[in-house]
Amino acid sequence: MKVFITRIISQSGIQILKNAGIEFVQWTEKRDLPQDELIAICKDYDALISVGQDPINKVFLNASKHLKVIAQMAVGFDNIDVSEATKLKMPIGNTPGVLSSATADTAFLLMLAVSRKAFYLYKKIIKGEWGFYEPTANLGIELHGKTLGIYGLGKIGFELAARCRNAFNMDIIYCNRNPNLLAEQELDATKVSFEDLLAQSDVLSVHTALTAETKGKFNIAAFSKMKMTSIFINTARGAIHNETDLIKALNEKMIWGAGLDVTNPEPMDRDNPLLYMPNVAVLPHIGSATEETRSAMARLAAENIVAASKGERLPHVVNPQVYEK
Repeated sequence: MKVFITRIISQSGIQILKNAGIEFVQWTEKRDLPQDELIAICKDYDALISVGQDPINKVFLNASKHLKVIAQMAVGFDNIDVSEATKLKMPIGNTPGVLSSATADTAFLLMLAVSRKAFYLYKKIIKGEWGFYEPTANLGIELHGKTLGIYGLGKIGFELAARCRNAFNMDIIYCNRNPNLLAEQELDATKVSFEDLLAQSDVLSVHTALTAETKGKFNIAAFSKMKMTSIFINTARGAIHNETDLIKALNEKMIWGAGLDVTNPEPMDRDNPLLYMPNVAVLPHIGSATEETRSAMARLAAENIVAASKGERLPHVVNPQVYEK
C-alpha cells in the first residue's frame, strides 16, 4: 500500500507505517493543496491521511474511488462527505478521544484569559502603555461559583466541566440531545434546554460537531438571550458561531467577552475587530497542539491505515456501515 499524507506528521505515526512496510510520502510544502491537485496526486496512491481541512467532498471521492481508505488525522470530519464515502464503500477513519484533554485545556485557558482581559493587557505592555495605576480600570470578572454551560457535552466538554468544577466550584449545565449520565453523577451536571443554556450560563462553551443543525447556531438571536456578563467560548468549529453577529453582540454589550480557538474563515484576517477588543482572546486553532496529543493522533491515523492494508476493519472508523454485507 502507498499512502499520501497531506502534512508532515509526528514520528509516532511514521514509525507505525514503516514497521508495517507501508510506503508513504508526506506533503512538505507549506501551502494547502487545491482539490484538483490533491486528486491528481492521489491517483498514484492507495490511501490518504488527511491532516487539517482537506476538501474530501463528493467531487474528490468520485474522482478517487480507487482509494482503499481515508484516515482523517482529527476527531472532527465535517470536511468529509461521509455519506458519499459510505456509498462508495470507502472506510473513513478519525482520531477520537486522544485530544479531549488538550482541547479542554485550551477552552479553560481562553476562559481565564477572557475573564481577566489577559491578551489585551499583554499588548498594552508591548506598546509601552503600562502606566498610571487606576483602581477601577482594566477590571476583569471572577469565575468562582459561576455557572458553566456546555453546548455538546461529550468527552471534551466533560474534561472542561471537571476542570471548572474542581478549580472554581462552578455549577455545570449542558444542552445535549441525550443525557450525559456520567457528568450528572460525577459533576452534578444538569441537562437544560438551549434557551435555558443561553439564559443561565455565565460561561458558555461550545463542544459540538459542525453539522447542518449546529452551523450558525450562535447568532445574534442566541447572543441576545445570553447574560450581559457572560463569556462565549468556542474551541469546536468556527462556523458554529456567526462571526459578524458575535462582533455586534460584543460591541452592543449583549455579552461580556469571547474566547475563540476557531474562526470562520481560518486563518482569521489580521484586521478582524475581534483581535483588538479588550475582552476577547483568539488563538490560531491550537486545541490539540501538544507534542503528546499530536503524537497520539498520528498513531491512531497510522493504525487505521495499517488495518486497511491488512483488509481489516478500521479500529477508529467513522462509517462502520461500509462493513455491513
